[in-house]
Amino acid sequence: MRNFHFPGRSTVHATNAMVATSHPQASLAAIEVLREGGTAVDAAVAGSAVLGVIEPQSTGIGGDCYALIQPRGEGNIIAYNGSGRAPKAANADWYLERKINSVPLTSAHAVSIPGVVDAFATVLRDHGKFGFDRLLQPAIKAAEEGYVVAPRIAFDWKNQFEKLKNGTNTERYLLPHGKPPVAGDVIRQAELGKTLRAIAKDGRDAFYKGPIAEDMVETLRGIGGLHTLDDFAAHTTDVTTPIGTAYKGYDVWQCPPNGPGVTMLLMLNILSRFDLTRFAPLSVERFHLEAEAARIAYMNREMHIADPDHMKINVAEMLANGFADEYISKIRMDGMLDLPNVAPPMNPSTIYITVVDKDRNVCSFINSIAHSFGSAIVSNKTGVLFQNRAGGFRIQPGHPNCIAGGKRPLHTIMPSLLTKGGRSVMPFAVMGGQYQPTGQTHVLTNILDYGCDVQEAIDMPRGLHYEGQYQLEDSVPAAIVEGLKKLGHKTTSVVGPLGGAQAIWIDWDKGTLTGGSDPRKDGCALGY
Repeated sequence: MRNFHFPGRSTVHATNAMVATSHPQASLAAIEVLREGGTAVDAAVAGSAVLGVIEPQSTGIGGDCYALIQPRGEGNIIAYNGSGRAPKAANADWYLERKINSVPLTSAHAVSIPGVVDAFATVLRDHGKFGFDRLLQPAIKAAEEGYVVAPRIAFDWKNQFEKLKNGTNTERYLLPHGKPPVAGDVIRQAELGKTLRAIAKDGRDAFYKGPIAEDMVETLRGIGGLHTLDDFAAHTTDVTTPIGTAYKGYDVWQCPPNGPGVTMLLMLNILSRFDLTRFAPLSVERFHLEAEAARIAYMNREMHIADPDHMKINVAEMLANGFADEYISKIRMDGMLDLPNVAPPMNPSTIYITVVDKDRNVCSFINSIAHSFGSAIVSNKTGVLFQNRAGGFRIQPGHPNCIAGGKRPLHTIMPSLLTKGGRSVMPFAVMGGQYQPTGQTHVLTNILDYGCDVQEAIDMPRGLHYEGQYQLEDSVPAAIVEGLKKLGHKTTSVVGPLGGAQAIWIDWDKGTLTGGSDPRKDGCALGY
């Protein structure tokens, strides 16, 4: 037994197919699709749609989606960008004239066009066997017949009580009996069920055109939004090529900008300059190096990453060997780098699903409505809770991530895929707002540097250096906390768990799949 082992759940093993999600009900829905002969993408859509009902704080059809898909686990990897754009009428001057210097996170201005439904339709078109008529049935059932609130979801619901109490239509829709539900309560959402039924019958157009779109636009314009029916009708999903870097003999892949995946790749490039194995996995040195790599990478992300049509630097430059050398070469083990403070504008919430099917099609699939319960705006009649992803824009003319009509904001959600010799080895991600690049780096280095299995790697204590403070989980030993303080880190105990991870390891030689799921969430890995 390793001396850094923490008692926790076992890994899950299977030969045919496997799924890992943040809720057992979603995992089961996905497994049932796989048993019926559905593909990894079919299963991901079914599970994600369920989560959009039963994890309303994290995701829903009012949010966004990204995916990395590798058919049969080898060859080309396809990246899907299902993030939404700002309304065409949105521009920085409009906001500045009204003395709005940052996007208010619970206003209609924070609502970018939801991308999830079109992303679902696009990945199913390319990689699915089933349609919405089959895949949305578990979500419809959960919405109409009711679902039982799980403990972590109840925790988040309670924490957001004030936000929901003051939202638009949220008290009626998300605060039954005027208070947040507790674990074990049953919730029904008839309006959302009806909307999902319309999408199951008529596809993506049922959402982006017609009565549902009309109600969404009417709701948003009624509270000051600039959205139009044309903004919804014009939404599309981009099919793109992933970006990647090498680490410890493996290749790590992310979606390109406006996704933030380059942040994690930069962190790996920085950490590759150091031999992490010189230090224990739970050590001051390891946590310090991770924080310094994050500070450099996040700073560069905030300065450079945006909608790719508006970036002034390309990703290849950022991933080149010499990039950020002026900072990397100054990293030291006895103190912190002096770096400019570049604060990200938001720290949202997310769900992540990973699926490998019997044909070894691999799907790394992530959805989000940005902050917990998004914008706290529910459409008047449809039950759609809107994301506040446009809160990721800056209102700062000249900045690559400044808000503009039809532009996508710098995102936070990022599905990952690890390959070796062109073959998938592990689809994985760590959800959780700004923690994602650090979390994915932490889990991956736990595996590749420290020899953890997927569950041990997920279970290990975590920290996030964010806005000048090193937020540390309570499970980080006190001696490490004190050691970090001596190096100049301002440490704080994080209020809730940091992130939530899912991962599936593919052993091609044995023909087996090994799954791990984060105990910081309610979910599990399931296989057959």
